Amino acid sequence: MTPALSTRFRAAPALRQRQRPLSLWAGGLLVAGDAIFWFMFAAVLSETGMATMDGTVHSFMVDSRSPVLTAVLTALTTVTSPAWMTAIGVAVAVTWTVWKRELWRPAVLMGAMLLAVVLSTLIKQDVGRSRPPSSDFLLGPDDALSFPSGHTLGAGIFALVLTYLIVSRSSTRTTAVLAFAGAALLTLLVAYSRVYLGYHWLTDVVASLGVALGVTGVAVFVDAARHGRAA
Repeated sequence: MTPALSTRFRAAPALRQRQRPLSLWAGGLLVAGDAIFWFMFAAVLSETGMATMDGTVHSFMVDSRSPVLTAVLTALTTVTSPAWMTAIGVAVAVTWTVWKRELWRPAVLMGAMLLAVVLSTLIKQDVGRSRPPSSDFLLGPDDALSFPSGHTLGAGIFALVLTYLIVSRSSTRTTAVLAFAGAALLTLLVAYSRVYLGYHWLTDVVASLGVALGVTGVAVFVDAARHGRAA
C-alpha cells in the first residue's frame, strides 16, 4: 500500500468522527425547528394553544410602546427587511468569495437564504393569515400575509448560518458559544420588533424561529457532509 493511500485509509475514521457531532447537531436543529413550526402551524389553524395568546400579546405590545424603543426597533426592522437582508447577504457572499477565494461557504449561506425565501412564500400562501389591525401599524401600510414573519426568518437564517460557517472552522468553544448567543439575541430582537411594531402576531414570529432553526440544521448537515470539520 502506498503512503498516500495508507494515509487516506487512516484519515477516513477520523473524518467520520469529526462529521458525527455536526450531524447530530444538524439533526437536533432540524427536529427542534420542525416541532416548533408545526406546533405553531396547528395552533394557528385550530385557533388553540399559543394562538389564543396572540390578541393579548398584541394588545400588551401596543400599550407598552415608548418613543425611544420605537425608534430603536424601527431601525432594526428596517435593516432586517427581506430586501435589505438579501442585499446584505449578497454583499457578504461576494466579499467572502473575493477576499477568501472560496466559493463553498458563501454558496451555503446564499442557498440557505434562498431556501428561506421559498419556504416563507409557500407557507404564507398556504396559510393565508391576515396581519393584526392596520390601525396598530407604526410604519405605514403592509398588505402582505402574516404567517410566518419574513423579517424574523431572514434575519435568523442569515445570523445563525453565517455564525456557523465562521466559527465551525477555527474558533474556540467559548468564542462559538458567544457568537451563537449573539446570533440568537439578534434573531429574538427582530422577532420582538415585528410584534411590537404591530405587523405580526406572536405565533407568526415563533413559527419563523422554528423554520430558521430547521434551515440552519440543513445548512450544517450539507456543510458537514462535504467537509466534516467540527466546531
